[in-house]
Amino acid sequence: MSSNVSLPVPSPTIPVAGFKDVYDTAAVEKALQELPQSSNEALRALYEKMLRLGGQRFAVKPSGLPGMQDLFDELPNFGEVLEHIRRQLALCIDSKDDVELPPILLLGGPGIGKTHFARRVSRMLGTGYGFVPMSSLTAGWVLSGASSQWKNAKPGKVFETFLNGDYANPVVVVDELDKASADGQYDPLGALYELLETQTAMRFTDEFAEIPIDASGAVWFATANDASRIPEPLLNRMNVYEIEPPDAAGSARIARSLYREIRESHDWGRRFPEAPSGSVVEKLALLTPREMRRAVQAAFGNAKVAGRDELAPEDVDIQRGGRKSRIGF
Repeated sequence: MSSNVSLPVPSPTIPVAGFKDVYDTAAVEKALQELPQSSNEALRALYEKMLRLGGQRFAVKPSGLPGMQDLFDELPNFGEVLEHIRRQLALCIDSKDDVELPPILLLGGPGIGKTHFARRVSRMLGTGYGFVPMSSLTAGWVLSGASSQWKNAKPGKVFETFLNGDYANPVVVVDELDKASADGQYDPLGALYELLETQTAMRFTDEFAEIPIDASGAVWFATANDASRIPEPLLNRMNVYEIEPPDAAGSARIARSLYREIRESHDWGRRFPEAPSGSVVEKLALLTPREMRRAVQAAFGNAKVAGRDELAPEDVDIQRGGRKSRIGF
């Protein structure tokens, strides 16, 4: 792997412990040599890329519990699932196991922060991140790839996450699992039956690449609004957590956290105070977390246009007309 790649930094107590082979380069070389001249050029290029990158990826292992209090404060309505994650990480500390979490389904209404939660856990673990938005997908090959015999075929998102990432245990988010729609020929959820079981995930074969990869290290999060639209066998493969909207105090904590996150992620943020005023927080707390993020971002711009380096309540637009977006905040 390239030595100049900038890697996410795991928490101090979740160090990179070593390497793990996610695919066999000898098998790739053999497959490349056996490709007929008339074969799909994209497949040939893929094999060459696999050989160039090599089959080893970093394996992240906990040596101690990471500091999670910031997450509890930032995401107060996710306390139960955060406790579950803390328990699972604790089991790995005194063992040889890498980061290992059972598949988790976050069930709750739109806009309450389910996708953001998964992204924040990924940042804490420092193992990379893959995102699959099911609401816009109709074919099963998006997860597992399509045969190279098909025109414009390519690998699925799971294979691409492992190939292009640097870690053997990335967080993979299947967003809006209940919105997946079949087109009568493909089951868009079919690959998950294999991927969510450790034993079968160890030899997951993408239909385009046709080279088995060890996807058993993936940390799976799924999000959904309605569990009744998810097949029972899939539900049985996941730990289901119902996420309630935050209460008033929780909404205020989320507002402060989002303000701080957006301010600190931009150079212009240094011109604004470290925390918003109480009146601004009170107004932001009327919104869902998804709406809140957009409102905070816009409020900074509104304040700057008005010639101020501090948010005022009038900078916060609490109109709720922008709810068409279906991807978590």
